[in-house]
Amino acid sequence: MTARPALLLATIAVTACSAPPSKQRPSAGSEQSQFVIAVVRDSVIASTQDANGVAAPFQQAVISTKLMGTVIEVLVREGDHVSVAQALLRIDARDVDAKGAQVAASVAAAEATQASAQLQLRRMRALYTDSAATRAMLDAAETGAAQANAGLRAAHAAAAEVAAVKDYAIVRAPFAGIVTKRFADAGFFAAPGVPLIQVQDVSRLRLTVTAPPDAARAAHRGATLHAEVDGHPVEAIVEGVVPSPAGGVYVINAIVSNPGGLLSAGAAALVRLPAGTRHALLIPDNAVIHNGDLTGVRVRVGTNVDVRWVKVGDRIGAFIEILSGLRVGEAVLVVRGAGK
Repeated sequence: MTARPALLLATIAVTACSAPPSKQRPSAGSEQSQFVIAVVRDSVIASTQDANGVAAPFQQAVISTKLMGTVIEVLVREGDHVSVAQALLRIDARDVDAKGAQVAASVAAAEATQASAQLQLRRMRALYTDSAATRAMLDAAETGAAQANAGLRAAHAAAAEVAAVKDYAIVRAPFAGIVTKRFADAGFFAAPGVPLIQVQDVSRLRLTVTAPPDAARAAHRGATLHAEVDGHPVEAIVEGVVPSPAGGVYVINAIVSNPGGLLSAGAAALVRLPAGTRHALLIPDNAVIHNGDLTGVRVRVGTNVDVRWVKVGDRIGAFIEILSGLRVGEAVLVVRGAGK
């Protein structure tokens, strides 16, 4: 892990350029119209420590079914955006339909039996009241009614079970996301637990990084940290910090918003954890010039302006850290305005 800075205070003095003609520019008037002078000073910056890891989807599901049968149709392809409960795949459910017809007949028979038992019970109660039926006859009628009621409940439960199983004939998206893999095509034999479709929700990403205990202490739930996903700067909200099962380090989970899915799940992630302050040399970013792989600055030396090649660090707001090639007190030319 390396320490990286985030600007707290940049004490770079900028004054109007009144330099005489340099070796690099044709005239003093041209310089004065294009540049100002920045004096390099020691600056106090916030130091950070990098924690590396991976960016994962906020949600991911490999969807299967509890139904055994042949896949009739796959309704989506890899890369398709799906909404919650959208149909993804259909399975042949003719066996379930046949079972449903049997259960429906059982429910009808149970309802008829229950109606007959209730009628018999009402008659027997009337006869018992008139002393035309014995207590044993009434008890038998009540038992028959109770059995009929239980039979009807069992038939309704069987019908609910068949309906639930039939629901698995249509595989649906558990959440809104993107189809990332199809494991089945038409004709595939589906069985309970066999993967059929994979869906990811990448509207947000979960960055999972590891850090030593002293660095992890700076992260707490709800904190906003600077981060990178595949080199792209982002802001991450800490979701939680827990000890790693491996021991010796902590796992930090942080959530990054990813509207439009511009950031890729599975990409390398970096989270910058606060690590106190330190001193650094900073110059305005529009003082830097490039020549191929070389990076330099225009340095005023006496009455001349020389190009000096330097080693740069991170960009910090409108400034760039100089790791080597400049000293405190030296003056560099800065292009007026935002352009270089």
